[in-house]
Amino acid sequence: MLRSFPAVCSALFCVAFSLLLGLPFSIKAQQVPPKRELRGVWIATVENIDWPSARGLPAEQQRREYRRLLDAQQHNGINAVFVQVRPSSDAFYQSELEPWSKWLTGQQGKAPSPYYDPLLFLIEEAHLRGMEFHAWFNPYRASTDTATRKLAPNHPFRKHPEWFLRYSGKLLYNPGLPAVREYITQVILDVVRRYDIDGVHFDDYFYPYPEAGQVIHDELAFAEYNPDGLKLSDWRRQNVNILVRDLHAAIQQNKRWVKFGISPFGVWMNQNEHPEGSATKAFQGYTGLYADAREWMRQGWVDYILPQLYWSTNFRAAAYPVLVDWWARNHFGRHLYIGHGAYRMQESTRSDTTWRNPRELPRQVRLNRKYPEDVNGSVFFSARSLMANAKSTTDSLRWHEFRYPALVPTMPWLDAVPPRPAQNLVLTRTGPTAMLTWQPGPAASDGDIARYYVVYRFAQGETATPDDPRYIIGLVPQLPTHAPVLVDTSARANTAYAYYVTAVDRLHNESAPVRVLTTGRSAEIIVAQAPSAGAAPASEVPAPVTRQTPTPRAGTLVRPSTTPSTIKTKVKTKHRKRGNFFQRLFGGR
Repeated sequence: MLRSFPAVCSALFCVAFSLLLGLPFSIKAQQVPPKRELRGVWIATVENIDWPSARGLPAEQQRREYRRLLDAQQHNGINAVFVQVRPSSDAFYQSELEPWSKWLTGQQGKAPSPYYDPLLFLIEEAHLRGMEFHAWFNPYRASTDTATRKLAPNHPFRKHPEWFLRYSGKLLYNPGLPAVREYITQVILDVVRRYDIDGVHFDDYFYPYPEAGQVIHDELAFAEYNPDGLKLSDWRRQNVNILVRDLHAAIQQNKRWVKFGISPFGVWMNQNEHPEGSATKAFQGYTGLYADAREWMRQGWVDYILPQLYWSTNFRAAAYPVLVDWWARNHFGRHLYIGHGAYRMQESTRSDTTWRNPRELPRQVRLNRKYPEDVNGSVFFSARSLMANAKSTTDSLRWHEFRYPALVPTMPWLDAVPPRPAQNLVLTRTGPTAMLTWQPGPAASDGDIARYYVVYRFAQGETATPDDPRYIIGLVPQLPTHAPVLVDTSARANTAYAYYVTAVDRLHNESAPVRVLTTGRSAEIIVAQAPSAGAAPASEVPAPVTRQTPTPRAGTLVRPSTTPSTIKTKVKTKHRKRGNFFQRLFGGR
C-alpha cells in the first residue's frame, strides 16, 4: 500500500500540471514503459559457455565473435554486460599477478597470438554500443580441477600452496586466510586502476556448494584466525563479509564511479528457519554458502544486488513472485536487479513445466515492473541462451518489454551531479532527413563530462516530457575521435518537430536539455545558442502529426555533410528565472 503512494502522487501531479498548461493527458500514460531500467546479460567465459566459442581461436575470430554477440544483445535492448574476466584465478587481460586463461588461448599462461589485450577490446566495444561493462570475477575458484601439474608457472598456487583447499575435485582459495583476502583485493584493484570498467561483479560462488561426503578442511585457519571465538558457520560468514566490506571501500577509494555488485543465490533464508526469511523451502545462501547478502545491503557494502531467481512463477519450493517480493522488501536502498534463467526456456523438465510456456520470461519482467520503486532491472543468464531465442522468448522481449530504450538507473550515493548541457546544437534538414550535431559542454563541478547523449523528438500535441522513452530516437556516445551526430531518418516530410538533446555522465545523471524547433520546411538550418530553460509548450511545436515512434538504435554516428540550398534560421533560447517541469525533472546547471 505504501509502495504505491509515490506513483499515485506522480500521476495526479502530471494530470494537474497538464491541465494547467493546456497540454494533453491520456490514461495511456499509465502504460508508459520505464525510462530507467538496467537490462543486462551475463557473458560467461569459463568452459567457453558464451565467449569465445572455443579455446585457442585466432585473435581476429575472437573479436569478430564478440562484436556479433554485442550487436545481437544491443538489438535485444540490452544496456549492460557482465563479462567473466577471471573465471578461475586466470585472466582475460594482461596481468602480472595471474596467468592468461586457458579458455582464451587453449593453454593457461599462453598469451593471445597475434597479441592483443582482450579486456581493453571488450570494454571499448561495449561502450561504443552504449553498454555498461561490469568485470565479473570469481573470487575463490582457483581451478576447475585439482591437476596442479597443469597450472601455469605463474599461477599463485606455485608460490603459495598453503592458500588453497581441495574440495569436490576443484582447487579453491581459503576464504579464512587474511592473506587470501588481501590478494583477491589486489587482483581486482589492478583491473579497477588500469581499465575503464563500470563495475566489479561477483557471482554466487563463495564457500563451495555442499556435496555429499565432502568436507571443507579449513580447520587450521579456523583455529588461527578466529579472535572473536565465533562458531564455525559464523566465522565463515564473517570471512566473506570482510572481503565484501573491504573490497567495496577499496574500490571507492580508487575510482568513486566504479560500482560493486554481487549476484547471490536466490534464497537468503527460508522463513521457517529465520523470521526475516522468504516463504520458500529451498537451499539457503546464508547457511549453505555462508553468504549473508541481506547484511551486505543493510551495511551498504554493495551498490547493487542481483539475486539469481532461476525458478518459474509456479515453482512451489521457490516461486518467482514470492522471491521478487522478498528481495523488493530487503534491498535497503541499494539497487536491486533480478537474475533470470534464460537458459530455462530451452529445457523440457518435468519438475517445472511452466518453462514450456513461451510467456514465462516476459511475464517475469512485467512482474518486476510492478515494483517500480524497488526493482531496477533484469539480467539474463546467459548471452548464448538469450541469442538462442527459445520459444521466441527473445523476440517477445525485443518487440514488447524492451522495445524502447532505457537508461541505466542512477546511484545518487555515488554521484548525483548531472553533467553540463551540450553546446552549439545545430539541426540541418534536407527533405524528411534531419541531422543534429553538437559539442560537449564543459566539465561539471565534480569534474565529470558527458559520456553519451539522449535525443528526444516531439510533435504538435505531444507533451515534452523526459519520462517517456517512446520519444527517444537515439542514444549517441561521446567519442574522443568524433563530434556527436545523430541523423533522424524517420522524420516525416513537411512536418515540424521539437528536438531535445541532453547530456548524460558515466553514472547516468542527465543534464538540462538544449532544443531546436523546426519549421517543417524541406531545407533549413536551425541553431540553438543556449541551453533550454525548460520544455516547449505545445504551441511552440507546429504542425500536428500522428506517428508511431520507431525503435531507436543507440550510438548512431555519421560524419557531418554540407547541404546546398538551405534556409538558415537562428533560434535564441530565453532563460527563465524559474525552471519549469522539464528542467526540474532533469535537474542540471
